[in-house]
Amino acid sequence: MDLEPLFLKVDRIAGGRGVDYTISADQREHPKTRRAFVAIAWLLAAEFVLGIAAVIVAIVLATSGTDVQFAVWMRAVVVLAMTLTLFYFAWRAQKGYYWAYSRLKLFSRIFPVVTLVIAAIPGLYPLWMVTEQILFSLILIGVADYLQSDHMRAAFPRPPKRA
Repeated sequence: MDLEPLFLKVDRIAGGRGVDYTISADQREHPKTRRAFVAIAWLLAAEFVLGIAAVIVAIVLATSGTDVQFAVWMRAVVVLAMTLTLFYFAWRAQKGYYWAYSRLKLFSRIFPVVTLVIAAIPGLYPLWMVTEQILFSLILIGVADYLQSDHMRAAFPRPPKRA
């Protein structure tokens, strides 16, 4: 079953105008590019495990009679959804799609800032959730660091402007 046509439709929604622009096969297959995406996949896997752990902690607390705030449930679900989205972007970027690299780079820089600002709001989350948010941010900063390396920026040049 070939799902690539479905993924191309999702790409068209997520990628916008530059959805068809891809980097060269040489850059895509370069050992440094491949290593960067392996590291990014591991970091995103750690994010996913962290997100699952947050959901499990919330469930355990709720079943033991502790009141788990709506904000905690929303945060846990949103983290999982964001992480799955970032996995999709990383997968498509690894296939050479500039739009996916661009989205992954953008979100790995914005999400840590937003997460840390929200974590700093007194009383919004319990301490364990604030700790989870800090770890989430640190891991995403690692993803951003790989994407901002000299090699990755050279491997994913901006698409030429359309006339």
